[in-house]
Amino acid sequence: MSDGSQSENGWSQQLQPDTVLQNRYQIQDVIGLGGMGSVYRARDLHFLNTDKLVAVKEMVNQAPDPLVRRTIVQNFEREANILVSLAHPSIPKILDYFTHDQRSYLVLEYVHGKDLEALLFESKDFFPEEQIIQWMVEICNVLSYLHAHKPEPIVFRDIKPSNIMINQQGHVVLVDFGIAKLFKEGQRGTMVGTEGYSPPEQYRGEATPLADIYSLGATMHHLLTRRDPRLEPPFTFTERKIREINPAISAELEAVINTALQYNPQDRFQSIDAMKEALMMAARKTGVLNRIVSRTVSLRMAQEIKPLWTFQCEDEIRGTPICDGGTVYVGAYDSNLYAIQVSDGTFRWKYPTAGGIVSQPLVHEGAVVFGSEDKTLYAVSARTGNLVWTYHSDGAIRCSPRMIEGHVLIGSDDGCLHMVNSATTRRVWLLDADSPVRSTPFVDGESIYFGCDSGEFICCDLSGRTRWRFRAKRSIFSSPLVDDEVVYFASLDSTFYALDAHSGWVIWRFRMGKGSVSSPCKAGHLLFIGSADCHIYCVDSGSAKEVWRFMTDHQVSGSPVIHKDSIYVGSADGKLYCLEYRSGRLRWAFQTEGAITGSIYIYKDVLYFGSTDHRLYALAG
Repeated sequence: MSDGSQSENGWSQQLQPDTVLQNRYQIQDVIGLGGMGSVYRARDLHFLNTDKLVAVKEMVNQAPDPLVRRTIVQNFEREANILVSLAHPSIPKILDYFTHDQRSYLVLEYVHGKDLEALLFESKDFFPEEQIIQWMVEICNVLSYLHAHKPEPIVFRDIKPSNIMINQQGHVVLVDFGIAKLFKEGQRGTMVGTEGYSPPEQYRGEATPLADIYSLGATMHHLLTRRDPRLEPPFTFTERKIREINPAISAELEAVINTALQYNPQDRFQSIDAMKEALMMAARKTGVLNRIVSRTVSLRMAQEIKPLWTFQCEDEIRGTPICDGGTVYVGAYDSNLYAIQVSDGTFRWKYPTAGGIVSQPLVHEGAVVFGSEDKTLYAVSARTGNLVWTYHSDGAIRCSPRMIEGHVLIGSDDGCLHMVNSATTRRVWLLDADSPVRSTPFVDGESIYFGCDSGEFICCDLSGRTRWRFRAKRSIFSSPLVDDEVVYFASLDSTFYALDAHSGWVIWRFRMGKGSVSSPCKAGHLLFIGSADCHIYCVDSGSAKEVWRFMTDHQVSGSPVIHKDSIYVGSADGKLYCLEYRSGRLRWAFQTEGAITGSIYIYKDVLYFGSTDHRLYALAG
């Protein structure tokens, strides 16, 4: 490679275009400048058939003092070590790290987009309030991730517009972790940061997570007023009142920023989560929350996403499919259970019943077991579709069956939970719930959990004896989830519940805008559920605080499904939504011609789901 000649100040010049580092990274252009080197856009030559771009951050270390040189290297290595330990959609991934000819290089995921300082320079008008709130809520999400880092929190220490990128999908990416630091209580250091954005205590070498809150407030003030704090005396934001400069901004948002910019750290928000909650509250009070969703630009609609295949039924598909042995099984409201070839969507067989099939079947020992609104539980051969056995109840069967050691659990509109021996097809026991059971039972160890139309939630043992009951104010059609000795479910009374799985005592309640028939899912400490108020909610399982919400165009009756780092859920607006589950960020949406009321089934990275447009869809995940 050619490093270029020495510049007048003694620092080496930038790498020339077409320079190749490590026989892999071909330099294309300079995309950023720093005191220690440049940031380049480069092509990764290991990917011959595609133009894969990376960002190459350079550190040229020619400090005359050996101690200073060593400190520079340590800071650069610290950035690499911090980045390699992080996994968040708003933080670029580190791809490589190496040293060559007194230069150290960090190879990062390339962010297609512009930083906020560039966008501010290019714009002539003030940014809309809802746009600023959307961006800043996303920054709160990534700062929350950093501040909760284990074993020690990470303080970014340099929040400012030039370190916040907006990618092509309209979302934020936090860049330049050069002075980010693992926070330890009582530890002091040298003053680092950017004058105007840094809080008073950072000038004294103190940087707690509250310093990032101040810097975020300073960044918001700059974006909303177009007044650069670097050109003003430090800590004088109160002299430049936001609404006097930009009257379009609400008093609620100004109050949030003023709190973040308090001189004394104890007078600010005491956590980034508290600041995010205040931003969300301001957005709700001013009515801009719904407009925030409408500004999302990452939506890829049906014309851009092509199904692998579709299969047409004779009536609506309201339930959830299941895949097994190369076949996808799904019931339809035309009263048929269909068996479809997974590979290409070709028809294998169908089994007719006398009523609509609205639940998810299960596959057990070569048989497909499912219920019908004709009051019958069926088992048919998975290979041929021939009838194996039936079991009759006194009401329509609208919940999905569950298998326990060769026994089928099924709820019925006859007001009972039935346990049926799949070998003898005889009833083992029946628990009288006094009202229709459409909540699919959840089995956890020796306990069974389910809800009823009356609003009762019941826990029984494997012999059908009731252990405890809890009553909500309205019907429970949501199927429960039990995790870590807590049972979660929703009700039509607009509440998402967490109960102690052993006693039924309420641990917390989360209030939604309307009722829910959606069943929750969980990833780590995050819970997800849909609601008839058109939202998909993410709730912290420990605190019951809202982490994020995403608004669709209609009610969400289907249940969210987590796969890798995405959450998939359908809505009655006909769209299947794919969101990044940690942030609620929309990745894409696929439009069908009818409501999606069931859930998505994922098999070998392919999404299978039905719609009331009579079609079963197979979509690449």
